[in-house]
Amino acid sequence: MAFSGIGKIWINGELVEWADAKIHIASHVIHYGSAVFEGARCYSTPNGSACFRLDAHMRRLMDSAKIYRMDPAYTQAQLEAAVLETIRANQMQACYIRPIVYRGYAALGVNPFPCPVDAAIMLWEWGTYLGADALEHGVDVKVSSWSRMVPDSFPSLAKTSANYANAQLIKMEAIVDGYAEGIALDSFGFVSEGSGQNIFIVRNGEIYTPPMAAAILPGITRDSVITLARELGYRVHEEMLPREILYIADELFFAGTAVEITPIRSVDKIVIGSGRRGPVTTAIQRAFFDIIGGAAPDTHNWLTYVYQDAAGPAVPAVAATARG
Repeated sequence: MAFSGIGKIWINGELVEWADAKIHIASHVIHYGSAVFEGARCYSTPNGSACFRLDAHMRRLMDSAKIYRMDPAYTQAQLEAAVLETIRANQMQACYIRPIVYRGYAALGVNPFPCPVDAAIMLWEWGTYLGADALEHGVDVKVSSWSRMVPDSFPSLAKTSANYANAQLIKMEAIVDGYAEGIALDSFGFVSEGSGQNIFIVRNGEIYTPPMAAAILPGITRDSVITLARELGYRVHEEMLPREILYIADELFFAGTAVEITPIRSVDKIVIGSGRRGPVTTAIQRAFFDIIGGAAPDTHNWLTYVYQDAAGPAVPAVAATARG
């Protein structure tokens, strides 16, 4: 993924040119990782550009901020409107969406309270995360030597920049060892998640996925997969899973905003099932992409259309308001 270096970025209520989107080197976020963020997608659909589950992503952003005692100067509704405004300003049909709330420049030290809470939204074009053929042919992964955080050390329910230092270690180890991704275990040795994806296991026609207690980030795509799978008639279990179930699964797949729904063909060089995308993974992929592609109705109201009122009055800039 490479940045174009052009376009506009939304920062604290204003749209600025890409090259002008800067923060001070003494900003708290740089030194202490004091930021929470989101990753969402806008898809080009037959009915127009649409953000997938934008409300759920922004709710999680606000939840993450609350866990870290950060009080953004914008409501969830204002940030959702700012996302749409930014997409329109950049005239994008499909893009990856990165809202971030971070502690800015005022003072350095572990205590973050003196620092302002700033917010920004950037966009870029991002195709298939793990390669052009990953959605069909799957990827090879390994169980990482790096485990996820201990429950009382870092809050895994928050999508915070600091947690992604752990994710980077998992990802780098996998790449250096010749794999596309890594799967982390939790501190007790149970299956947790990938470096930035939730994981699903298919065994005897039923679906299993680690619960929130396994130090996972509760993914929006994960929730969508569970909903769609149950609608398709599959039993879905959220439970603690031992490492070895990965090797004897009939199918495995990752789920996440970036990775979407990507099958796993091997773990630690052990072939999963037939080594090809299985029927359950295929059915869930189809249900997911049918909603995005307009082949199936959006019965869950997961899509927020970007340009549906573009012919009307221009969308005003989102003004900062103090939240009481």
